[in-house]
This record gives sequence, structure tokens and C-alpha cells, in this order.
Amino acid sequence: MSRAVVLGVDSSTQSTKVVAVDLETGEELRIGHASHTGANRQNPCDWWDALVAAVRVAVTPDMEVRGISVAGQQHGLVTLDAQGQPVRPAPLWNNIESADDAEHLNALADFPAAVGSRLVASFTISKLAHLARTAPCDLARTASICLPHDYLNWRLTGILTTDRGDASGSGWWSPVEERIRPDLLALAVGETHSTRIRVPNVLGPDESAGVLSEWAATELGLPAGIPVGPGSGDNPAAAVGIGATDQELVVSLGTSGTAYAVSIHPTADPTGEVAGFADATGRYLPLTCMLNCTRVFDSIAAMFGIDRIDALNRAAATAPGANGLLMLPYFEGERTPNLPNSTGAVHGLTADRATPDLMLRSAIDGVAAGLSYCIDALARVGVTAPLITLVGGGSRHVAWQQAIADATGLPVTVRAGSEHVARGAAVQAAAIVRGETVKHLAEAWRPEILAEIEPADGARDAFQLDRRRELIAQLRQKAN
Repeated sequence: MSRAVVLGVDSSTQSTKVVAVDLETGEELRIGHASHTGANRQNPCDWWDALVAAVRVAVTPDMEVRGISVAGQQHGLVTLDAQGQPVRPAPLWNNIESADDAEHLNALADFPAAVGSRLVASFTISKLAHLARTAPCDLARTASICLPHDYLNWRLTGILTTDRGDASGSGWWSPVEERIRPDLLALAVGETHSTRIRVPNVLGPDESAGVLSEWAATELGLPAGIPVGPGSGDNPAAAVGIGATDQELVVSLGTSGTAYAVSIHPTADPTGEVAGFADATGRYLPLTCMLNCTRVFDSIAAMFGIDRIDALNRAAATAPGANGLLMLPYFEGERTPNLPNSTGAVHGLTADRATPDLMLRSAIDGVAAGLSYCIDALARVGVTAPLITLVGGGSRHVAWQQAIADATGLPVTVRAGSEHVARGAAVQAAAIVRGETVKHLAEAWRPEILAEIEPADGARDAFQLDRRRELIAQLRQKAN
């Protein structure tokens, strides 16, 4: 007897995950996984190959697939020629080559007022301006531009679409006005190219992006004609996956670290630390982002040749504060705070502190303190909540759970499900198949609470948050 399912896709920086979810109950039945490579530039065709491989693992013969939806890493710039082929590898969200281009665009227009966000190197329009400045021949070959999840939608349906959540991270679509801003595109590439180059049609949260084409169905081994959801970026999808409300802050621990919250009102932060994004339910998602998160810890563990789980256990057994070691974890530059050319640093290193356990603990502390900084930035624009819901790959280990609670001074909740981004995409697909709103189904399918962690008394002081702000101010002064 077959079981009706929908597929949710998470096309992330390092891999693609596909979760098969029961259409009636929301139960996660099976997960497929396939890796792809590239640190801050990737070939979009590799995402498709990984999607095909992951779908074929996730789907079993007893499943009847009724719909599919894709969430993807945000901000990456995909350039397609007139035949729909990638013009060049896509610079990803963590590619900081366009930092100067972002500042140039900020000088030309009031981006916080226009799109809710001050531009940094991560934003797609910054990368587009960098392309126009450094590779005009490639720009001339470009017929369409889109983001990673948009590209996969196009491969699934043959139609170039996006959603308001991912579009709000492009820099050329306004969440406040709910429209594309051709004038901003013209600032990046010039008037001639801005009128020539096609951008995706922006869909609402409950609109279908089309149906699965015959070609894509053959590639994936799925039925042709099933509906394809509009998809979204990974953070809006994760918010759907946990059924996020305006009564919680969401902190995601992955390759990057993010802190955000669902809001019924748009935000605009002139400092640029809070991005005024839209979400995938028709509301808004003010968000802060660190480029450096769990990979900082993984790099330190690898440096000492320690297995990740063993390293996390050792860090959890070491007191916050790392006996005076203070790490600024800016291994790949940083987005929040906006220090794209910074590097990592360890302060307070002495002979007796030069141990693997203290270095591991300082890495955990550095990331947790950075996310506390992000939550303080959200509070500055009026976005607060009494607790944190933790998602992402790092959310399951007590070392990260307790460190986030201690550094922020807020209780932390962990909910069921291991792939919240893919689950959010699946909820979206199910809502379209069932004829419901995404918001309603996300709330109905909210995963159960697995753990609740309280901050330890007095532990926040060990993270030296004021000292870290002083060091950040010094780095800003040097950068200027």
C-alpha cells in the first residue's frame, strides 16, 4: 500500500538534504543526502546533481510523491545565459569579494529605506555589482539572474520564480513595497543591463511555482505534473519547519550562525546589522547573521586532530570563559559585525592556557558571544522575545545548547526534527497540495519540544561581552 508524501529540499552550502514527509500527518519518514563542493563559489549544476541523488535516496517504492518544494542557501548569485546555462560559478553568501561594491551601492542609495537592509558583501546585488565591475564580458553574456533556490525551481519547472523570503535577501526586491526595484538594479549594472537582464517572478507563500516538468520528472524518478512550491531561503524555511511564532527568537547553528524572529512588521536598520527580510508565510523575518559558526569549532578540533563529538564533549566539560582565553572567531571575515576583511584572533594566550580543551572552549565561547551580539542587535530595532529556539546542525549537542543559553542569558528550547530547513520546504509543499495556508499548516505541524535549557547563574559574565565589544570597536577603527 502506497503512502502519500511530499518532499522538502534543503540545498545548503555543503550538501543537499531531501526529507520525505507524510502528507496527512507531517511525520518525517526518510531523509536523502548528497554532498557538493566549493567553499565560497559553486557550480549551480552540482546542486542539481546533488538534488537528483538525494531524491533517489529519500523516495522508496511504497511512496506516492504528491509535491516538492526547495529551500536553499541565501544570497548566492546565479548568472544564466540565453540557453539557461550558468555563465560562471556562483559566488555564495560567504564570498566577501564584493565588500567594496556593497559600500559603493550604499553611498548611491538609502538601501535600509528601500529594501529594509543596509548592504554588506553577502547580498546578491553586491555580488552583481562586483560582476559588472570585474567581469563585464560575463555580464554581457548574462540573460537572467537568480538565487540558488530559484535556479533549482527553474530546473524543476522550466519557469524562473522566487519567493518573497529569498527575494528579500537579493537587494533588488523591497519587502516593504512588495516589488522589484529596477532603479536599484540599474545602480549595480547600469540602465541598459538592468532592463535587459531578467529576474525571477516573486511569488507569495501559498502560490505554486509550477509543476514538475517531464524532463525533471525523468531525472528525479518522480511523477510529472506534481506541484512545485515557491520555495524560500534556508532561514525562512527553518522558521516554517519549527512553526516559529513572534514569541521566540530562532538561533541557527550551521556553517553560518543566524538569529532572527518572525514579525508582523517590517524593520529597517540603518547600521546594517539587522537585515529587514520577509519570511515564507507572508510576514517578516528581521535577521542577523555571522559568517563564522560551527566551522570555527570544527577547525580548532581538526587542528588538534580531535573527533568532533569528542571535542564537543571536552568543550562542554570545560568552564565558560576558557580560563581567560578570548577568541574572536572571524576566520572568514565577518558580516555581523560588518568586518569583511578581519581575521580570527585569540587574546590572553599564555603557556598554561595553550591546551586543546581551552582552545576548544574559547571557540564555543566566541561563537556564542557573537550570537549574543546578534540578539542584542535585534533588540536595538525592537525585536525581542523571552526564549530562544535552537535549530541547525549544532543544536543537538549540550555544549552548544548551554553555551547559547549562558551567553545570551535566555532559556533555550530544542524541538524535534533534524532537518528543519528541509522540513519547512516540505510543509510548504504539503500546504499547496492540501489547499491550506503555509502559516496554518506550520503551526499545526509544530514539532514537539525535546529539551529545555536554562542559563546557569552568573555564567554570562564569563563570556566577556563588554571586552569583546571594545575589541570590535578597535577592529572597526583600524578598518576605517
